[in-house]
Amino acid sequence: MLVPKKILLGALALLASTAMAAADPVKIGFLSTLSGPAAPLGVHMRDGFMLAVKELGGKLGGQPTEIIVVDDEQKPDVAVNKVKALLDRDQVDVVAGTVFSNVLMAVSKPVLENETFLISANAGPSPLAGKGCSPFFFSASYQNDQVHSVMGQFAQDKGFKRVVLLTPNYQAGKDAMAGFKRHFKGEVVEEIFTPLGQLDFSAELAKIAALKPDAVFTFMPGGMGVNLVKQYRQAGLADTIPFLSGFTVDETTLPATQDAAVGLLAGAEWAPNIDTPENKAFVAAYEKEYGAVPSLYAAQGYDAAKLIDGALKTTGGKVADKAAFRKALASAPFTSVRGAFAFNTNGFPIQDFYVVKAVKRPDGKFATEVAGKVFVKAADAYVGECPIK
Repeated sequence: MLVPKKILLGALALLASTAMAAADPVKIGFLSTLSGPAAPLGVHMRDGFMLAVKELGGKLGGQPTEIIVVDDEQKPDVAVNKVKALLDRDQVDVVAGTVFSNVLMAVSKPVLENETFLISANAGPSPLAGKGCSPFFFSASYQNDQVHSVMGQFAQDKGFKRVVLLTPNYQAGKDAMAGFKRHFKGEVVEEIFTPLGQLDFSAELAKIAALKPDAVFTFMPGGMGVNLVKQYRQAGLADTIPFLSGFTVDETTLPATQDAAVGLLAGAEWAPNIDTPENKAFVAAYEKEYGAVPSLYAAQGYDAAKLIDGALKTTGGKVADKAAFRKALASAPFTSVRGAFAFNTNGFPIQDFYVVKAVKRPDGKFATEVAGKVFVKAADAYVGECPIK
């Protein structure tokens, strides 16, 4: 029996399209800091992302997916070279990840100029929120200033009059100080900048002790935060000068600081005890998979994968129609572990923010928990400068 020509051609076309789909999976380049003192941050972020992919059956948007994970080594020049390889050699559809703002600022130029989608799972530098915003950039985390603004508002509400600020001297450190000062109306006694990666804070702590402020606000992620917390406690300052922080007391540093950090406060947009079904399921799955309490880096990595998954489902698994994929991303087509979550016109989230406190759980593990909500459905301060409307 002869097979009608139209049916035969249709069958061949279907086979060809199936073969193309199998040969051309959605490619995600995942850039993270996986070596050096700050590696725990990048490991948490990567593990949260990969947990979501595993739960989705190894596919995003129901499509075969290839995740290419690269270590930026916390070096902007290294990150740029590796991202260029992701773009030119691997021809990725999306670049995701990035822990540090100096790395994100470095890689944003080649990625965005290539009109490739860039989705941050942590860093949220102010230039990309304002005049330098891009239709190809989305943050699944926050704008840097916001977490620090939480502590500025908290210090203001507590009636603190004199505060010392202590951060590393790079973009995120500058954003941290700007964020804190946005809502704190008292006196900033001293702004202390340290080299990125500094681990000995004896000179800075001696200065703080001599200044006798009402509180100290600091942003010291990774190994910097571990050492600062231990040295702050050892110097006896934790009992006399309140320690307020951002990205210094969290689940990446608590396994090392342990009791030295208990009771210390931080600003955050997420904590393991946020009471949503999605968050409870995520925390339980992460602890089962990795044997550790997830951090906000892990939660943001998880949400970043769910965001990409939701957008791909909306577009039928396609990224090639960039206008359609951007529209899908902008609609935030997923349920965040944080609860209420939406994107503003600059690609940064509108979400709630909390003061969290370090605790020792009944099972002996250390974690943060919500101590109070400070901002509800908060937008960042730079969105008005973004030309995207």
